[in-house]
Amino acid sequence: MNTATATLSRPARISREVRGLLTLALPIMIGQLATTAMSFVDAVMAGRVSPQDLAAVGLGNSIWIPVYLLMTGTLLATTPKVAERYGAGKLTEIGPLVRQSLWLAVVVGLCGALLLLCAEPILHAMKVEPDLIEPSMGYLHGIAAGMPAIALYYVLRCFSDGLGRTRPSMVMGLCGLALNIPLNYIFIYGHFGVPAMGGVGCGWATAIAMWVMMLGLAGWTRWGPVYQSSELFKRFDWPQWTVIKRILSIGLPIGVAIFAESSIFAVIALLLGSLGATVVSGHQIALNVSSLVFMIPYSLSMAVTVRVGQALGRGEPREARFAAGVGMGTALGYACLSCSLMLVFREQIAAIYTPDPVVIHLASMLIVFSALFQFSDSIQVTAAGALRGYQDTRVTMVLTLFAYWGVGLPVGYALGLTDWLGEPSGPSGLWQGLIVGLSCAAGMLLVRLARSARRRIHADKARG
Repeated sequence: MNTATATLSRPARISREVRGLLTLALPIMIGQLATTAMSFVDAVMAGRVSPQDLAAVGLGNSIWIPVYLLMTGTLLATTPKVAERYGAGKLTEIGPLVRQSLWLAVVVGLCGALLLLCAEPILHAMKVEPDLIEPSMGYLHGIAAGMPAIALYYVLRCFSDGLGRTRPSMVMGLCGLALNIPLNYIFIYGHFGVPAMGGVGCGWATAIAMWVMMLGLAGWTRWGPVYQSSELFKRFDWPQWTVIKRILSIGLPIGVAIFAESSIFAVIALLLGSLGATVVSGHQIALNVSSLVFMIPYSLSMAVTVRVGQALGRGEPREARFAAGVGMGTALGYACLSCSLMLVFREQIAAIYTPDPVVIHLASMLIVFSALFQFSDSIQVTAAGALRGYQDTRVTMVLTLFAYWGVGLPVGYALGLTDWLGEPSGPSGLWQGLIVGLSCAAGMLLVRLARSARRRIHADKARG
């Protein structure tokens, strides 16, 4: 702990840490909300065409968003590595690292696009209604065109975030959202010579927005004065597989852990696909609301990653633990607010998406379950963000997989679609399983974070 920090009282330290955390997190939140709002806009605008278009976009989202999170989670290893080097003052080491992350982004972006193009067997395997398969695949084909761009964008964003510069991602996210709305209008309804595509057009509009965001952030980091000391664009490097392997050793467990959580929601949507467009639409609304609300604690977790990584780079493990604790408390405070608002305004929220009273009733019922898991979700995502700062990701991955796939999904399946535990309750039972899985993950990740923090403090003492 440095001298200035040591002279502060505990309330003053907490206040200072909250300010530092929110200074980083608020632009990330706005950027994340803007990016996620693109799928919100897709759902709302497609829902105004027909329940079938909304269901097709919902099914498409249930496939491409987990792929996107697996891809970007893998690339997220760039943030703690940049943050630690920045905290240690090793600025010239940042550029070579990020160049290798960009090569990795090219590969994972192309792989992500290929997965989306070949997703039709998944829809068939889950017995989705035949008339929903073609528009869902059309939507996914559009999204696939933007996957390489969003992968490159994400590395540049991690580079900027790791330096403590989070404003660019906010600006680019808002630009992407502002562009997505008129493009949706053009592609959905057919204007300026573009044929009317319905919900399928949302995919192509989103892909164009992804490319614009990537090019905009590339220009910002290329010419922004604050980035010049990292020398990212000073020279060209070919792929160095030893460096890429080290990035993957941290990033792939992050990607798998994030994918494990998001894919649970995707599997639930696909399991419900055989129950018809109305049930899928109601689930999609609740899921979209959950995704938007989740962006706040997720953004806090990304800021906690930076705060912890920079503190460790400075050789201050106690400050890293303190940053993780303050981040946890901040996330829980937000959970109280979000839970209350979702419970009070659940029907009004559902009505934003669709005028169909049956869909509104189902969606508002599922939003109740979403509100209830805000606490465990905030804890687990913030703990995971702190563990990324410690670059402790492999055990996190194992714990997450067990909680979601070993506990949450089996419980939800048993409650919702079988008579093993009584009369099957459909989507309500599946969402109850989510609450159980998230609570399990939150408890285990808290224990792991405490152990990682103690281990770094003891290691620092041993070196001293």
